[in-house]
Amino acid sequence: MKKQWFKLSNLLNGVFLAAALVLIFNPSAKALAIQGLMKVGLFQPRLTEAEVKTSVAAIPDVAFKNPEGKVVRLSDLKGKVIFINFWATWCPPCVAEMPSINALYNKLKSNPNIVFLIVDADGNFQKSVPFMQKKKFTMPLYQLASAVPPELVSRSIPTTTIIDKTGRTVFHQEGSADYSGQKIIDYLNKISK
Repeated sequence: MKKQWFKLSNLLNGVFLAAALVLIFNPSAKALAIQGLMKVGLFQPRLTEAEVKTSVAAIPDVAFKNPEGKVVRLSDLKGKVIFINFWATWCPPCVAEMPSINALYNKLKSNPNIVFLIVDADGNFQKSVPFMQKKKFTMPLYQLASAVPPELVSRSIPTTTIIDKTGRTVFHQEGSADYSGQKIIDYLNKISK
């Protein structure tokens, strides 16, 4: 008996295997898949009152540098809400959440009480600046100019931390999330008053 290789089930298995391999080995495809999951409601920031973290101690003073060489310290930003996101160009979950962070930034950039620090964890402006330009992202880009405490970022990226006007951590999330929703916009506007 001759075996049929081109049956529908074999073709579907081949397509499934090919798609799985693309997702495993192609960071852009993985980022696109995560973005699709974000659009259907997965990967939302954990903003329920029980999960919002409030630190008693203030964050140590950390310095960040933009591509033009200007240094900004967290102590310079006291009295403002600070949205800090650590990411890298090679990280698919980071790349997946960047459009939502850019959308959040564009909605809140006119609020003088909110500051965005989008931090290239690799500290490589030669890669991150062209990436931001290619994607037409307008949010401010930085890299670390001092040591970073584990309260801001540990071993996992993307990591997002929100610091309130008094210098306390009020939100910390490791892993990607969709930050373009109304809930996060309302939250940031509320704590920035």
